[in-house]
Amino acid sequence: MPRRELIGRPAAPGVALGPLVRLGGAFVPRRTAGSADQERAALTAAIEAAVADLAELAEQAGGDAAEILEFQIAMLEDEALRDPALSAIAAGAAADAAWVESLGFQVAEYEAAEDAYFQARAADLRDLSERVLRHLLGTAEEPAFPPGAIVLADDITPSRFLAADWREGGGIALAAGSKASHVAMLARARGVPMVVGLGPIAAEGHARAALDGAAGRLWLSPDAADEARLAALAADAREAGRAAADVLHRPAVTASGQRVLVQINVADPSELDGLDPALCDGIGLTRTELCFPASGALPDEESQYGQYRRIVEWAAGRPVTIRTLDAGGDKPIAGLTVPGESNPFLGLRGVRLSLVRPEVFSVQLRALARAAVHGELKVMVPMITVPEELEATRALLDAAMADLAARALPARRPALGMMVEVPAAALAIERFDAAFFSIGSNDLTQYVTASARDIGAVAGLADVTNPAVLRLIAEVAAHGARIGREVSLCGDAAGEVSLVPALLDAGITSLSMAPNAVGPVKAAIARYG
Repeated sequence: MPRRELIGRPAAPGVALGPLVRLGGAFVPRRTAGSADQERAALTAAIEAAVADLAELAEQAGGDAAEILEFQIAMLEDEALRDPALSAIAAGAAADAAWVESLGFQVAEYEAAEDAYFQARAADLRDLSERVLRHLLGTAEEPAFPPGAIVLADDITPSRFLAADWREGGGIALAAGSKASHVAMLARARGVPMVVGLGPIAAEGHARAALDGAAGRLWLSPDAADEARLAALAADAREAGRAAADVLHRPAVTASGQRVLVQINVADPSELDGLDPALCDGIGLTRTELCFPASGALPDEESQYGQYRRIVEWAAGRPVTIRTLDAGGDKPIAGLTVPGESNPFLGLRGVRLSLVRPEVFSVQLRALARAAVHGELKVMVPMITVPEELEATRALLDAAMADLAARALPARRPALGMMVEVPAAALAIERFDAAFFSIGSNDLTQYVTASARDIGAVAGLADVTNPAVLRLIAEVAAHGARIGREVSLCGDAAGEVSLVPALLDAGITSLSMAPNAVGPVKAAIARYG
């Protein structure tokens, strides 16, 4: 076949060359319908098996991946998801046909929704549909990709990505997709090259492919020149890796001598296993959502305290910033978040939800104050929009400290800071009496540009280098410098080497990122100025 080059959007850097594997294909019914009771039992068993799969995968994956899979488990356990299929079974349909038809209808509804949140959930529904179907048909094991394969698809689900073994290389090329999707975040964290937004791809007859994730390019049936170019890029990447390794355990300093703090983001204490605290200046973002599983009972004070203490003790005296619960939006929690909001990203999420559930929020604040005894713990509040939300949180922290004192439990009042991710807060940052500020680039970018970060059709607009976004980042950084309070940036942008100069130009001197980005970012800082 003649060589073809396609241009999309970069989603995860790196290069790959290998066999081409196409995912997808039309569903062909395979079951002969038994009685309604038999088909209902078959579907119920398949759903239960799929839940068990996801739970096991979540335990193995940990971190952000586990959070994504917990959300899928909550969707699969929702009876409303299976009711249409059960109705079709009652009317005489086989379980596989009923499930695929009902989920397909729901996927189409989500894709056609005006609300970005529901559009984004279509990929999760496809994931669940495929997993349950495999159990129904007795093919629960997903076919493995050949070693080093370039996977071509319209989109790829998080669980499909996590089930694959990427240790021997490979890459992902998507006709749709988004740089800000869950899968793209997972690909960057695991070093899997990925390109999105390639559009319709006619790959018939092509057996091999080459991928440049940083440039957003895919070659079908690459020629010798393509392979040589990719080999050179891979060599450059290895050299960059060596440079990153050289500075990994050194302080980050620009060429002009300016010190830049480099911290890490974590979501679960298990992510710290095997990590040397000396690689970073502390933890700039601890996502506490994994303490609150998407389904099941809310965690008590003791269980939260144990997890926070473990994180603080790992840091060995380095500062640890723990974000209070950021539920809502794309992170529903059964029994806590509000189901069926018309626009969850603009609804009751983050501190807004915490303040209407003070009995839950107070438990977390008490656990945090107790863990602060064991090191330099700071508390960060998400989705602050007006000063009154920060002051209400401060009052709850006061009450938590009084409660702990009355119970004679050791505690220390942690510094209280805020996330800057709502444009209204960034534009009037001087109104907020926070001990520190941390810019959440993901949400700030999507709110400033009015483009959902996980919708492929508008992914090109959700760009942190948009002048409006950079202006707000610079204004927050300048405010922090004027009043002598730390301003950090902890969104995905902090870990992107190509963005380091723009962020430093904007006045940011503290960055927090995934642990695997620390070395490359330190090397980029060393080249700056």
